[in-house]
Amino acid sequence: MKINLKVWRQKNNKAKGELKDYKVDHVSPDMSFLEMFDVLNEDLITKGDDPIAFDHDCREGICGSCSMHINGRPHGPLAGVTTCQLHMRSFKDGDTIVVEPWRAGAFPVNKDLSVDRSAFDRIIAAGGFISVNTGNAQDANNLPIGKEAADEAFMSAACIGCGACVAACKNASAMLFVSAKVSQLSLLPQGQPEAKMRVMAMVNQMDAEGFGSCTNTGACSAECPKGIDLSNIARMNREFFSANLTGK
Repeated sequence: MKINLKVWRQKNNKAKGELKDYKVDHVSPDMSFLEMFDVLNEDLITKGDDPIAFDHDCREGICGSCSMHINGRPHGPLAGVTTCQLHMRSFKDGDTIVVEPWRAGAFPVNKDLSVDRSAFDRIIAAGGFISVNTGNAQDANNLPIGKEAADEAFMSAACIGCGACVAACKNASAMLFVSAKVSQLSLLPQGQPEAKMRVMAMVNQMDAEGFGSCTNTGACSAECPKGIDLSNIARMNREFFSANLTGK
């Protein structure tokens, strides 16, 4: 396969960026999208050019770092996959593919396709945890949890914090991410003692980071590679309003 690429190049978050054209020959349909970029970068390095910077780590759809906007969609044309799980067989020989970084004020560009998502880390640090006494682990059946609550908590905990929800939202809202992290703890008994403090602290930090408000269009959930449900946002809103009414 031969692929034509239009890739966003930007030296740093102060510099002006632009799309640049590249051609990649001998692309195997079985290559992942990131492997195709590896081939391009090897060619650029051989020519003495600056390789394209992009985020990646596990390449197994777990870490959430492979943040690329591909032909106008976060992580590309397929539903339920991250960029590293996207294979070139999803495209045709001779296709032109436009690749850009996440577009959000709270995600400044580091370089090229790499963005600074440390805003998510600060939201988690604000309240995405539980405080427990250290010591011996409790017996397995000492704290029974209903299956429905456990299943919902596990589904919320599936969020990998990739930021696709932010990139998909026209307001660059982080509501889906924050609500998933609130829900995975608030649904379980261990998270109840700090539930009010948690939701208020995380929502306030989200606002302080400059994320926009929810648009209610559902684009975030539609583009989420892990299928995080919109019901999490409704749950977080209820908990936030309740916490504000009753106080910490």
